[in-house]
Amino acid sequence: MANLFRFKQFSVDQTGCAMKINTDGVLLGALADFNQPQSVLDIGTGTGVITLMLAQRFPMAQIDAVEIDEGAAATAEGNFENSPFYERLTLHASGFEEFFATHPEKSYDVIVSNPPFYINSLLSPGSQKNLAKHAGDGFFKGMMNKVSKHLTPNGACWLILPVDTAMLVKSLALSFGLYVQKIIKIRSFDHDEPHREILVFVLDASLITEETLVIYDGPKVYTQQYQELLRNFLIIF
Repeated sequence: MANLFRFKQFSVDQTGCAMKINTDGVLLGALADFNQPQSVLDIGTGTGVITLMLAQRFPMAQIDAVEIDEGAAATAEGNFENSPFYERLTLHASGFEEFFATHPEKSYDVIVSNPPFYINSLLSPGSQKNLAKHAGDGFFKGMMNKVSKHLTPNGACWLILPVDTAMLVKSLALSFGLYVQKIIKIRSFDHDEPHREILVFVLDASLITEETLVIYDGPKVYTQQYQELLRNFLIIF
């Protein structure tokens, strides 16, 4: 199947998903960390790849995944059912606001999202692509508000964002009592400026740690750091 992406322990069908598997998603799935989480939420799961990677890494975790696009939600649910982790995964075909309104009692050790990130930019043709890639000004405000109310006391929220969007989200998060604990700067090459940041938010202020991850040593040559990070997932490693 042209739309089937094979990992070492599972496969991901991308049919009906505007946003295909990409580097942002697999980096977040490999880097989001917590000591033996019991509950995980993936906001905007898309194909479900981040949920599946976290299910592989955290065998004790029950994972909820929300996806507002009906086609992507159906595909993700199929990917969950065809995985070895299906008994621990639940797909919710809704936006995060509706999900939390329906499940106000839920709290999570880990909340992750590879969210829409083009804010106030020219919308791409096609409503599905717009839904997957573009966020209105209120999107991140709403998400950080809900995250602050549904993290467990020691929980963490992991987001991957373009650098400019990350600046906005940091300030919004602070207004809801969420503090940056870690920043991982993602560079394509060692000499490049970062093009993404992975942000880790927690409910208690602490010293901020910063790390850097470089993807390429040269054209189409992955760094050892990147290979080791994804060795348990990608067949090419």
